[in-house]
Amino acid sequence: MSTALEDLDLKRYGLALHTTTPELGLAISNFAGDARSAVWNLERELSSLMHQRLIEFIKPQTWVDLAFIAVAKGPGGFTGTRIGVVAARTLGQQLDIPVFAISTLSAVALSQANKSVIAVQMAAQRGQFFAAIYQPAPDGLGLQALLPDTVLTPEAWQKKLATWNSDYQLVEAKSELAATVTSILQLAYLEWQAGKRLYWSEALPFYGQHPVEI
Repeated sequence: MSTALEDLDLKRYGLALHTTTPELGLAISNFAGDARSAVWNLERELSSLMHQRLIEFIKPQTWVDLAFIAVAKGPGGFTGTRIGVVAARTLGQQLDIPVFAISTLSAVALSQANKSVIAVQMAAQRGQFFAAIYQPAPDGLGLQALLPDTVLTPEAWQKKLATWNSDYQLVEAKSELAATVTSILQLAYLEWQAGKRLYWSEALPFYGQHPVEI
């Protein structure tokens, strides 16, 4: 049984933030032809300049035009990820709108998506990998996580891939990840269309600081 997807009012928009790297990525759309995005390499000035960039970027829309907020929840840099998630939660709380925390790795996978299974890896601390495996959803909209975001040693990750039971495309998430902010927004919109309305306090970062699988 299929479920009808809900569309936004043309005057309402989704806004996405991506701050898991020294870059700031912003995207806004009403998913009916009015969309824009931008990326700035702010380095150490990310925390001090993000709010000003956001205020300038959102025009001519205003805060009350927003239907939901999306944010890259990590993995990524600790400080940058925290800055973005805190900003998204604050906006969601003040505007009383849903906040969707979206995996950085899923956004990379969506940006590379075709008909194949996509394995995504990102360098983590101590020589480990953030890793996940996704495939396109059966309806062609969004992704399904076959291996949710986790932290693995290189040996464990290689073993996982070597024993994977289907063909896959391996993608390495390196630099310029903020450009996938449009994928963050798209994945959040799919959740919004499906009827999910996540409270701002449910938007949590993923730092990967749990015991490493060996």
